[in-house]
Amino acid sequence: MLIVGLGNPGNDYAATRHNLGFMLIDKLAGEEGIAVKRRECQALVGQGQVEGIVTKLAKPQTFMNLSGHAVSCLLAKGELNAAKQLVVISDDLALPLGKIRIRERGSAGGHNGLKSIIAEVGTDEFIRLRIGIQPDHPISDAKRFVLDQFSGTERSLVEETIARSVQAVRTIIRDGALKAMMEFN
Repeated sequence: MLIVGLGNPGNDYAATRHNLGFMLIDKLAGEEGIAVKRRECQALVGQGQVEGIVTKLAKPQTFMNLSGHAVSCLLAKGELNAAKQLVVISDDLALPLGKIRIRERGSAGGHNGLKSIIAEVGTDEFIRLRIGIQPDHPISDAKRFVLDQFSGTERSLVEETIARSVQAVRTIIRDGALKAMMEFN
């Protein structure tokens, strides 16, 4: 199983809305004692057991718009089937903050990281877990918004959402996407 959290590398982006995928990978890795530090396929990677299944956790270091390069390389090296063995975690500006959505396939929905993965992997049939970042107020600059840090009032909800998202990933690994969709969508 390959679990990929999307984000942008570097300390400037570490706590931004666009890095929820990295945050989830870090939380899951911490819970499982997996060090996500090895460089492979333009990503930081760690491997271990999650829910009794050998699982590779990855954080592409290519910046969001080129995430597909790392993902396609990791899939090829591991001889993995994207439709059955790939889970991609991303932020989603169309979902309200605190909501998560699991899908087995679908469009990129305007997300550049997902666009890159679909283009490089050659299919939109892979599991994705999207974590909502939509504000409760209109925004004028979406690019700037996703690269901003969460406000102090948002942080506790974000921590709860990441914890719930980790449980959703565990359910996907253990019981499959359909069960996770019924439980968490």
